Amino acid sequence: MKRHLLLFLFPALAFGMLTQCIAQSSDGKVALHVTPKQAYVWVDGRAISEASKHPTLSLSAGDHKIELANYGYAAETRNVTITAGKTTTLDVTLQPVSGTVSGPFGAMSIEHAERDAVLLNGKAPGFFVGHGDEFNNSWIWKQELVVPPGTYQVTVQHEDKDVWSGPVEVAADKRVIIDIPKGVQKTVDWPRGEKLKSIPRFTVGTASATVAVAKPTAQLSASAAQVNCGDSSQLKWTSTDAPSVQISNVGAVAASGDQGVQPKQNTTYDLTATGPGGTVTSSATVNVNTAIQANLQLAPAEVHYRRVGDKVVQDDNSALSWSASNASSVSIDQFGTVEANGNRPLPTITPKKTTPGPVDETVNYTLTATNGCGGTETRTAALHITGEIRNPELELSRSVYFPTDRPHSLKTDAALLPSEQETLKALATSFKSYLADVPNANLDLGGHADKRGPVSYNQKLSERRVELTKRFLVEQGVPEAALETHAYGKEDNLTVDQVKQLLDQNSSLSADERQKLMAKIETIVLANNRRVDIKLSTTGQESARLYPFNAPDYTALVERGKPLEANPVVPAAEKEKVKN
Repeated sequence: MKRHLLLFLFPALAFGMLTQCIAQSSDGKVALHVTPKQAYVWVDGRAISEASKHPTLSLSAGDHKIELANYGYAAETRNVTITAGKTTTLDVTLQPVSGTVSGPFGAMSIEHAERDAVLLNGKAPGFFVGHGDEFNNSWIWKQELVVPPGTYQVTVQHEDKDVWSGPVEVAADKRVIIDIPKGVQKTVDWPRGEKLKSIPRFTVGTASATVAVAKPTAQLSASAAQVNCGDSSQLKWTSTDAPSVQISNVGAVAASGDQGVQPKQNTTYDLTATGPGGTVTSSATVNVNTAIQANLQLAPAEVHYRRVGDKVVQDDNSALSWSASNASSVSIDQFGTVEANGNRPLPTITPKKTTPGPVDETVNYTLTATNGCGGTETRTAALHITGEIRNPELELSRSVYFPTDRPHSLKTDAALLPSEQETLKALATSFKSYLADVPNANLDLGGHADKRGPVSYNQKLSERRVELTKRFLVEQGVPEAALETHAYGKEDNLTVDQVKQLLDQNSSLSADERQKLMAKIETIVLANNRRVDIKLSTTGQESARLYPFNAPDYTALVERGKPLEANPVVPAAEKEKVKN
C-alpha cells in the first residue's frame, strides 16, 4: 500500500516543481534603492515590508504599481514594467516634510507586530506611520509612536491582510500598549509627554525611532457668500497632513485647490480632512438668491379702435417692454419664449367684438420668469381697447321737390324753397361724414318732371333741377366728384296708384288730411313728379318719396296758377305753353 502511495506522490511532486520553475522563469525583478531605508513598500496595493529588508523583489512580467511611504516624508508612487528574466532598478529618494509637530502628546507602543505596516485612520499608504518594529520599545532606546490626544482607528497589515484593526483612545501624557493581535492591553502614564513641546516628525537612531504624528489642518472659504441663481462662487481650500480630503456636495479633492460651484439653493460646504493624526473640518456657506425681479409695461396702455363697415379707420399701436433679472427662462404668453430684456411692438389690435356697437375690451399680457433654483415670478400688463364698430350710415331722408315749371335757369337757386334747402343741407352734412368712412361713395341725383309739356322741354327742365341740386350740394362742401346726375324728364312718372300708396304710408298725415289730398289727387300726382331723387352708390339706399305736405312753403310747391317766377317761354318749335 505504501509503495503504491509513493508511486502516486512522486509524479505529483515532480509536476509541482516543474510548474514552479516555469512560473519563476516568467518572472523578473526590481532592485530598490530607497532613501530613507526605513521606507515601507507596497506592490499593487499589498503591504510588503520596509525597503531595506527586501531590496530586491521578484515580480511577474508586466505592469506593476510600487508605492513607497515613510512618515515625515512625501510618499512616492512608481509604475514599472517588469520584463521576464530581467532586473529593473528603481532609485527613489523621498522628500522630507519640513517643520515639527507641537504637543500636547500621547503615545502608542505596538508589540509583536514585527515588520507589519501600522496605519492610523485609513488603509491607504498615505495613512502609514511606520512598521511594528519601530514602536515596540519604550525602555532605554525609545521606539514609540507619538500622537495628538484622540481616538484612532489602528490597522496592522501584512501584505493584503489586516493582522489587527480596532479603535484606540489615547489621552494626553498617557501611553497605550497594544499587543498584536490581541489588541489594547493597558494604558500607562507617560511622563515624557509632559516634557515634549515640539519634536520632528521622524527621528531614527541606533535601536531607536520616534514618529510624531501631526494633527491635520484644513481651511475652506468661498469667494462669494451670496450669489444669484446660476452664478458661481469659487471654493478655495488648503489642508495639511491629510491624505483624504472630502468636500460635501463636491466629493474627493486634492489637499489644496479651488473649484467653482453653482448651487441651486443655500448650501453649506463641509470640508473633511482625515489623516493619521485625526480628522478636522471647515465649512463655508453660499446663500443663493432665488428671487426674480420682473417688470412688464405697455406704452400706451390704452389704444383706440374704430371700424366702419369692413374698413378699419383707426387702430392705434402699442409696444410691450419687459425685463427680468435672476431668471434663466422668460416667456410671454402671446409670444412664447423671449429674451430676459426686450421691447416688442404689438401686432394690429383686433377686438373680439365684431358686431356694431361700442368697443371696451381688455387684453392681458402675462410674463412668466423662472430660474433653475425654484424661483418664479409673473407680471401682467393690461391693454385697454376702446372705440366703436358701426355700419356706415347716411341720413338720406327724402327727395327734393320743386314748384311748377321751376327753375327756368341756373342763375339763381330761388327754385329751391327754404324747406328743400334745409333738406339738402342736412344731406350734405351727413354725406360728408359718410365720405370720411367710405371715401369711394357717390350720390346719384335723378331729376324728374311731371307729364305736362313736350318731352324735350321736360327733359331740359329735369336737367336744370338736377344741376341746381348738385350746385347747392357742392356749395355745402360736398365734393363735385362724388355727385353724379341723370335727367329723366317725364319718363318714369309716378302713377296715381303709386301716389295714393305713398299717401297711405305717410305717417305725418292725419286721416282728415289724407282725405282732403285724395280729393285733389291729380294735382298731388303732378306735385310728386316734380322732384330730384337721391341714391347712395355704395348701398343702393334711396331717398324716400315723402312729399313735404307739412312744410311752411308747401303751398308754393303745389300751387298751379301763381308761379314764383315769370311764366316760362316755350320755344316756338314746341308750339305749346304749359305750366309744369
